[in-house]
Amino acid sequence: MPSVAPLDASKLTVELTKQPKELPPTSSLVFGQTFTDHMLTVKWSLEKGWQAPEIKPYGPLQLDPSSTVLHYAAELFEGMKAYRDKQGRCRLFRPDLNMRRMNSSAKRLAFPTFDGEVLTELIKELVRVDERFVPDEEGCSLYIRPTMIGTRASLGVGPSTEVLLFVIMSPVAKYYASGAKPVSLLASTKDVRAWPGGSGAYKLGANYGPCVAPQLEAAQQGYQQVLWVLGEDDEVTEVGMMNFFGAKDLGNGAVELFTPPLGDIILPGVTRDSVLALARAHADPSNPFRLEGVPDKLVVSERRVCMPELRDAARDGTLREVYGTGTAAIVTSVERIGYEGADVQVPVEGDGGFGPVAGAFYDVLQEIQYGSREFADWSVLV
Repeated sequence: MPSVAPLDASKLTVELTKQPKELPPTSSLVFGQTFTDHMLTVKWSLEKGWQAPEIKPYGPLQLDPSSTVLHYAAELFEGMKAYRDKQGRCRLFRPDLNMRRMNSSAKRLAFPTFDGEVLTELIKELVRVDERFVPDEEGCSLYIRPTMIGTRASLGVGPSTEVLLFVIMSPVAKYYASGAKPVSLLASTKDVRAWPGGSGAYKLGANYGPCVAPQLEAAQQGYQQVLWVLGEDDEVTEVGMMNFFGAKDLGNGAVELFTPPLGDIILPGVTRDSVLALARAHADPSNPFRLEGVPDKLVVSERRVCMPELRDAARDGTLREVYGTGTAAIVTSVERIGYEGADVQVPVEGDGGFGPVAGAFYDVLQEIQYGSREFADWSVLV
């Protein structure tokens, strides 16, 4: 969808709040319930294109009751974080991937696209304005939620001729504040998260609401999350709201790290992409990068994975690990999967609640995010 005027960071205006909030102690933070003083908003219309961006005090949005977002779920969002390094500087982690995915989601909803570098600069400025909210405790961060919603006032189903892009931010405590613990999954053969030709590869709000009831059903059966499977072969897709990874022995000291390939049913996660890149660097004998505790003979696969394979690998002892990856937790190990009335037991033999492979990725990603280790210019200074 063409825009008359492009997104332009030079037109940014800033209105500072006259009532700054008190900084809460990190020990009191609950994910997504405390917000910074300011927000970024940018309006778009078919006639004018992108209007001047505004940073203004955080507050309610005013929407017409017939806005398309309220009736047809015309909404997308991103999840990213700002981290404070040991020198007190703020950093973003691979924001280019968030911008790429956000534009992909926008195209899926017939929303306008934008220059990702421009929006990244606007987000950086928002972080600068509210920098005092970026925690300086290890493992804590500032969660950033860029969002786009359809605001056209009409009950007709069609492209939204008016859109609002906004960014809000929330300081968050260390995800594993009381120590990492592996989770249990229920392989859902009744409900599906995504399907071929659908919207599972896009970060749309409509993908998440319908996942809540199946998760509650899983909890009633004694499991913490849903493992989403699809089709007659019970093809594994995602872990709750995270990308799926597994590891198994191939013999002769070799280990395969595997994850489902991207497509209609798999969200292109930033952490997923990072884990694959780190794993391939480790597996390359010519690359000096190494993951502590991960076998040198590592085979990295993006391939179809089905539950019978995981069950059989657990039975014959070749299954090494299962874990999920995502922005909030980074890595979460899995200890068992409920499938066809029985539990598939997954080894978790590492330290700190992670298997050795999952733990290695968790540690090195944190080092990169907080700027204590360099890798491929992933950590971007604000």
